[in-house]
Amino acid sequence: MKKSKQVVNENEPPSYQEATAGYPEMEAQFAWDDKIIRRTFIRKVYAILMLQLFVTVGIVCLFTFCAPVRFYIQTNPSLYMASYIMFFATYIALSCCGDLRRQFPWNIILLVLFTLSMAFMMGFVSSFYNTKSVMLCLGITALVCLSVTLFSFQSKIDVTSCQGVLFSLCIAMLLCAITISIVVPFGYVPWLHAIYAVIGAILFTLFLAFDTQLLLGNKRYSISPEEYVFATLSLYLDIIYLFSFLLQLTGNGHD
Repeated sequence: MKKSKQVVNENEPPSYQEATAGYPEMEAQFAWDDKIIRRTFIRKVYAILMLQLFVTVGIVCLFTFCAPVRFYIQTNPSLYMASYIMFFATYIALSCCGDLRRQFPWNIILLVLFTLSMAFMMGFVSSFYNTKSVMLCLGITALVCLSVTLFSFQSKIDVTSCQGVLFSLCIAMLLCAITISIVVPFGYVPWLHAIYAVIGAILFTLFLAFDTQLLLGNKRYSISPEEYVFATLSLYLDIIYLFSFLLQLTGNGHD
């Protein structure tokens, strides 16, 4: 019988599994080093995320509870447009420019500007709802995030392999948004907007589980430890959008 020839690229460096083949002590050391790097990466991401959320909750509470501030921002919508432009510019820079988001200190500067602009936008939106609705949605968001995080850490279900489900929900949400944009000129349809908000809340809950498991790196797909800014950005957006859809679903406007 003829033995099949195996094509080997001589210029390609061997992986650490190949380099340490037959050396169990070296394999164990590499595996331990990977775990240490991953744990450090997770701690860094969650530390930055907590700071982002504290700033955002502080601004939301300021714009919701302080009547003079609420009146000022509601009568100056140009501030919202300026914050949206900053949000869009920093989001594009952090999402599309891989070298930039890995370059210190520019990645941190852009992330700070992104967080402040997003927090201002959420504060502006929250100012049009009564305080009970805002606090209720903050509590529900915190509870959902805690539950999803515990699920992602403990569950054997691989959410990173469910891109098809996420894509289908994105399409359903897009169709619902198009329908709302067509119907709105003829009158507000509460049940259609409620469906849109429910789909959005479910979608970003799943995205939160998806991005958390990418961060943990123990499923089919994972994110590189070098991408701590991008990982933080993804988790932060998941939480913010979840809060905004819950606010649309359960919130009541100011009297």
